[in-house]
Amino acid sequence: MRARNKVASRARRKKLIKSAKGYFLKRSKNIRRVKETRRRALVYAYRDRRAKKREFRSLWITRIGAAAKEHGLSYRDLIHRLKLKNVILSRDILAKIAAEEPRVFDKIIETIK
Repeated sequence: MRARNKVASRARRKKLIKSAKGYFLKRSKNIRRVKETRRRALVYAYRDRRAKKREFRSLWITRIGAAAKEHGLSYRDLIHRLKLKNVILSRDILAKIAAEEPRVFDKIIETIK
């Protein structure tokens, strides 16, 4: 008779089911469905960790562009002038300044004009 090691296989299944907590109906109970759903969820998570970076960058660019428009500059001109004056600010910091500290953003605009 061959050894089946039920303890280890049960532990693997319990681990899978625990990771599928919150899934709907059979997706959280049936091992085959759990495996499918979990694999798909991990694929989406991997893809979206990268998409998140793109989405945030476009959000920052939109915010910076809107703030620059108030001063009669396009986003492109603003970034170009910042580079010419060697003002090193990342887009996320620049967007935060534009949204939360308009006076500081005004000073940045003055320095590059």
